Amino acid sequence: MEMVGKMSKKSGIVALSRRALLTGAAAAGAAAIAGQAAAQTAIDELITAPRRGNWDDQFDAKASRTTAAVTSNTPMLSANNFIYMQQAITEYQTIVANGGWPQVNPSVKLKIGAVDPSVQQLRQRLMISGDLPRSAGMSNSFDSYVDGAVKRFQARHGLPQDGVLGEFTLKALNVPADTRLMQLNVNQQRLQEIMNKQLERRYVVVNIPAAYVEAVEDDRVALRNTAIVGSITRPSPTLDSKIHEVILNPYWTAPRSIVQKDIMPLMRKDPTYLSRNAIRLIDGNGNEVAPETIDWNAEKAPDLMFRQDPGKINAMSSTKLNFHNAHAVYMHDTPQQGLFNKLMRFESSGCVRVQNVRDLVVWLLKNTPGWSRQEIERVIATRVNTPIALTDEVGVHWVYISAWSSKDNIVQFRDDIYAIDGNAQLALQANIGVETSAGSVEDDILPQ
Repeated sequence: MEMVGKMSKKSGIVALSRRALLTGAAAAGAAAIAGQAAAQTAIDELITAPRRGNWDDQFDAKASRTTAAVTSNTPMLSANNFIYMQQAITEYQTIVANGGWPQVNPSVKLKIGAVDPSVQQLRQRLMISGDLPRSAGMSNSFDSYVDGAVKRFQARHGLPQDGVLGEFTLKALNVPADTRLMQLNVNQQRLQEIMNKQLERRYVVVNIPAAYVEAVEDDRVALRNTAIVGSITRPSPTLDSKIHEVILNPYWTAPRSIVQKDIMPLMRKDPTYLSRNAIRLIDGNGNEVAPETIDWNAEKAPDLMFRQDPGKINAMSSTKLNFHNAHAVYMHDTPQQGLFNKLMRFESSGCVRVQNVRDLVVWLLKNTPGWSRQEIERVIATRVNTPIALTDEVGVHWVYISAWSSKDNIVQFRDDIYAIDGNAQLALQANIGVETSAGSVEDDILPQ
């Protein structure tokens, strides 16, 4: 792929057949060297035994254990990536002109060890998109090369890298090439609009469809964190601002919409809900009001502040990142760390929850005197609400980029979760129930 990338820079267009030939030749050479090195091993004897069944392709155990790196320390919003995006569009135009790629319709669940005629369709599909070298050949066997190629494909599409053709992997494989080309063109326009802005030397970017956060300094990714972003019915907005404040052990104040839609029904079912979750009612004079004095069956919620004390069960847990914006959204920690392991991380009411947020806090405060990692951890342990003004404000940009490309012609796609790219096939998860039910988590989602 590196050789193809260099030729793309020189000529602007690379013929599909020539690109595949070069990629296949490189992979074949690597496979030959690996085969010589392993020739005397017990595993090689086992693989080459007469009774090995239908494993009639080359086998490289290493390919089954590793996935080609598709991540980069080049920021997604780097100006260099706009050039790679143009190259990707040219290549996908060639793919479309040559007839695209086949649909994969297996009769069995495809994973390593499977034998099915549809594996030939899968091999062809992965070869055309550059995930599988031509030297892997054509057969009905799902061998380790196909396993490695599927994992690479999954990594490029933000899917779990398990090498199994599950529901979303199969759906992503069967998005037609011309639809992917359209997605690249739509996102190139979005990138162009962003490139027209002056990005800061230090900034944080939230890519909503990818559900991750990048901390960028001098055009290099310093941190990349998994995120939870807004659901389909409560989407996260795109915005540009500056992070001016970090709050350790924040209070959580429930927005009026959450109080009306979620807390009122919860209190009707369980009058102890507020006290169990350390949520206090505060009037306009700063006085606490007893929940027992409120009519929870009333049509409208009381005109009071619903404020949760700092602590482990606080909806924002240890940290809140503040920046001025018209949407009243922010970034924060969460007590529900298990949510970051989910494929569909579109569960908030618009705010963004950040995994390993303390690493991001250390990076944000590195130019603010007196706030080492040790001091940050000490203050968090006290459970005392502590606002910290940043000495130098850090840019923050929430963007909606569902397709992009980086060096080595690594083209990335993500689910168009908010269905704004222009084709229903790109919103693979849109029909799945990702809206969090009432009473599940923070402001974003309520504590239980």
